[in-house]
Amino acid sequence: MTSSGSTLPDEPSPDSRDSAGSGPPLLLTVLVDFGVPIGLYYGLTAAGVDDVIALTAGAVVPAMATLVRFVRTRRLDVLGVFVTVMLVLSIVVSVIGGSPRLLLVRDGWLTGVAGLGFLVSLRGRRPMAFVFSRRLLERQSMGGRDWDELWDEVPRFRRIWQVTTVIWGIGLLVDSGIRTLMAYTLPVHLVPALNGVQYGVFTLLMLVIVNIYHARAGLWPILMPQFDSPTLPGPGDPPAAGGPGLRTGPDGG
Repeated sequence: MTSSGSTLPDEPSPDSRDSAGSGPPLLLTVLVDFGVPIGLYYGLTAAGVDDVIALTAGAVVPAMATLVRFVRTRRLDVLGVFVTVMLVLSIVVSVIGGSPRLLLVRDGWLTGVAGLGFLVSLRGRRPMAFVFSRRLLERQSMGGRDWDELWDEVPRFRRIWQVTTVIWGIGLLVDSGIRTLMAYTLPVHLVPALNGVQYGVFTLLMLVIVNIYHARAGLWPILMPQFDSPTLPGPGDPPAAGGPGLRTGPDGG
């Protein structure tokens, strides 16, 4: 996720799509980016280390992981660079102000900027939900058409990804508000654990909401027409006359 539409790879090349699956396993990424920092924070504070130092040590882990990924792949991770910049700024401000809450609120800043990035991307050639979902779903669309062709020729397909981008953008802004509220109102020792739990709950909730919308909007028959079932044409789509799934009985009725 990026902070503005200008950094979005509107049309990923085939090479970039093929390399999308060559990164570290999802479980390892989650462990490094979320599990290790939380565990390190509570381990250091249990040993008597100051909150600011413990939070800083935990936050450095994802930044180091981004650097290692860049050295291994020679590909710039825009999200990782953004997170690292936010990390450096929050550390500087926290050290100057002496408040750990400025480090805690960093997660709220990140999800807030990500939400704005989703909404701003609606003005670009391809919205962010389209770009990220394409990398995950296009290979699974067995026998389906190229996503660029669908975007150009199927109005309902464009509408689905525009609405999906709005859903994620608003969801991320709400998530940001909750994280910011927690960072400034709850006891410092509770916030890192709650932030980690919130990532899981938020992601699961958003996936449920988005998948329900996709099913109702008719995305899957568009992506995998061989599994199409009788559906009503969506807005902007020409009606299908005698299309697949319109079966008649033995008497022709």
